[in-house]
Amino acid sequence: MTALDALPPTGPGSPDATGEASGEAGAGPWRSAWRRLRRNPAGIVGAVIVVLFVLVAVFAPLLAPYRPATAEWFGQVTPTSVPGPSAEHPLGLDSFGSDLLTQLLYGARSSLVIGVVSTGVGLAAGALLGILAGGIGGKVDTVVMRVVDVLLSIPSLLLAVSVAAILDRGPLAIMLAVAAAQVPIFARLLRASLLAQRGQDYVVALRSLGLRRRRIVVGHMLPNSLGPVLVQATLTLATAVIEVAALSFLGLGDPNPAVAEWGRMLVTAQARLDQAPMLALYPGLAIAVTALGFTLLGEALREALDPRSSR
Repeated sequence: MTALDALPPTGPGSPDATGEASGEAGAGPWRSAWRRLRRNPAGIVGAVIVVLFVLVAVFAPLLAPYRPATAEWFGQVTPTSVPGPSAEHPLGLDSFGSDLLTQLLYGARSSLVIGVVSTGVGLAAGALLGILAGGIGGKVDTVVMRVVDVLLSIPSLLLAVSVAAILDRGPLAIMLAVAAAQVPIFARLLRASLLAQRGQDYVVALRSLGLRRRRIVVGHMLPNSLGPVLVQATLTLATAVIEVAALSFLGLGDPNPAVAEWGRMLVTAQARLDQAPMLALYPGLAIAVTALGFTLLGEALREALDPRSSR
């Protein structure tokens, strides 16, 4: 079914029907996907959330009123109370006497850097395995897929915790841990996309022309198989943000207390839940909203890249 077949039926003389149909037919698949994405309200909401998250993370030093982990107001924190919002501190202070808004803004930067790097590493390693399995096939495909099956049998968070514990604490350990949990997902997805391209007419034509397998796979099959992988990368960013916070919550994050992390903020807020529940509410909302934004955007991309979903 093509994008033109999936359009809603309209009158044969309707200018909207002829104009939209000719536009979809004359545009490339990526341009058609962009048009469908712009008409998706959930995708717009997700894109707005993601853009705001990126802007906050990038410009955190300019937006934050103070430096991170500045405990100069620790004297205002008592065993029975934590100062709430004020003119100097819009969201109040945390348990260590640091400005809570500053910690949230810098925590967004940590989540963005670790999430993007880990997803990029997982995508690169998974794509390599997927190309070997789906492009070469045969015994290589069997060996690679058995390794991927073993990795997929382990829960992603458990695999990430194991890798982070082996590599010791720190941002590099978290990046590699989250990336290791993403590798089998990208590998299996790209392999399936490449296998779906094998029987296409253009692949058969290229083989009949005598092109080498490597050139066919890398130059033609791979570009046509990246759509689902890019969608999965967007969805995986939502999982990465949650897993980064989970690893920090378990004490496997950056050992430097001056580095703000949303997961660590949740840990320190546990002892003050009765006195100041907002200490846990703010970072929890930040994690949930960020993950929701990437999820909405990823689902909208999936629907936009699938012409059948334009119904």
